[in-house]
Formats: sequence, C-alpha cells, structure tokens
Amino acid sequence: MRTIKLTIEYDGTNYQGWQVQPQGSTIQGVIEEKLSVLTGEKVHLIGAGRTDAGAHASGQVAHFKTESSLKVLTVQKALNSLLPSDMVIRKVEEVDENFHARKSSRSKIYEYRVLNETVRSPFQREYAWHIPYPLNWGEMKRATKKLIGQHDFSSFRSAGSSTRTSVRKVVRAEWKGSRDGLIRFEIEANGFLKQMVRAIVGTLVEVGKGKISAAEFQGIIESKDRKEAGPTAPAHGLFLKEVKY
Repeated sequence: MRTIKLTIEYDGTNYQGWQVQPQGSTIQGVIEEKLSVLTGEKVHLIGAGRTDAGAHASGQVAHFKTESSLKVLTVQKALNSLLPSDMVIRKVEEVDENFHARKSSRSKIYEYRVLNETVRSPFQREYAWHIPYPLNWGEMKRATKKLIGQHDFSSFRSAGSSTRTSVRKVVRAEWKGSRDGLIRFEIEANGFLKQMVRAIVGTLVEVGKGKISAAEFQGIIESKDRKEAGPTAPAHGLFLKEVKY
C-alpha cells in the first residue's frame, strides 16, 4: 500500500467547502471521484484543512492510500486532465506510510484579503472582502500583535465546533500591503478552530472602524466568549496558503 501526497490549488467559489457534504459539490468529493476513476479503487482523501464554502487554497495538502503502481508524474498529469478548471494538482509525491496530511503538519498559514478602496473591483469580487470606508490600520496592527503566542481562542470559535480544546499557538500574524490594492492578513499557527481566521479578521475590522480598541481586543481574547468578538468575515477572502511539515 502506497501513501500519496497531493499539493492542491483551488478556487472554492462554486463549492460547498473542502469536506464531502450530503448536498452540493465539494473539493474533496470531486478529487476523490477523479482519483477513483484513475486508480480503479475507492479512494478516501484526507486534507490538512477543511476550508469553508467559498474559501480558496493555494497550498492545500491531502493524502490517500492506494495499491496503484502509477508513477507520481502520471498521477499528476492524468488527474489534472480530469479535474475542472477551477482546481489543479500542483505536486504529487510518494511519502512514508505514516504520513498524515493533518496530523503530521507542524503549522498552517492562512491569508485573508481585503480590498480597502472606495470603488469595488469586479475582478476581486470572489477573492477579497471589499470594505469601502477608511480603516485605522495602525490600530489594527497593534491589535494583531495580541494574537501572538499560545491562547484559548474560544472567542473566535464558531458555534458547533467539536474540537476538544480551543488552545492554539499563533507564531505569526501580520497585515501586508501590496501594489494591487489588496491588504493581506497572514496568520500562521499550529492549528485553527472552525472559522477562527474569519472571526479574527471580522473583529480586527471592527478595530479599524474604531468600534473596538487594541486594548479591548486583548480583552476579547481573554473573555473566551464568541459573543464579545466581532462578526465573521466573508469566506471568499480566505485562502489556505501553506501547510508546513
């Protein structure tokens, strides 16, 4: 039995997220279906992260087990020929049998894109949250620093999450400007709660609007109460950028 690792890029606009659902098309479901055609086996694909409906990935990682003797380059070329144009397999590797896309990861990096301009962009409508009013980026950056370290992130945990603990370690969190007019929030942690990044971004935007101070943001983290935090940012601005092993 071989273990095959995939690095995947996808536009999640037309999908109900990564994980297979009873209704609607998902990234996992589409790739599993094509892998089954390719290998002649029933394939179960395990992803490093479960992106939400409408969210994207430039560096999702997944693995599956197979008895197939197909070469990894053949798998990549054949799979890409079968997949729809809004997803692609960037890399295929044969890895150790103990490799697990989620459990073996050391950290994940997510990126959230904000278009902070008066006029919206038709080209970014599915890939960035358009915020047409001014934001206090200095105060947002000060609040962002409060995320660094190990904390209980219950204040940014979506209802219905079944994880045993809400404690996560954030090793990096920062806002970056760019020439294309987008402001990018990038965060790296050893794990993330359901909709955690989107809840953090939504709350930081409230800081930028002047409704919450950086000091109050610290209090929100310490409260461990989702009701104290801001709204959940739209899914379409979120990208799973990289998984580290």
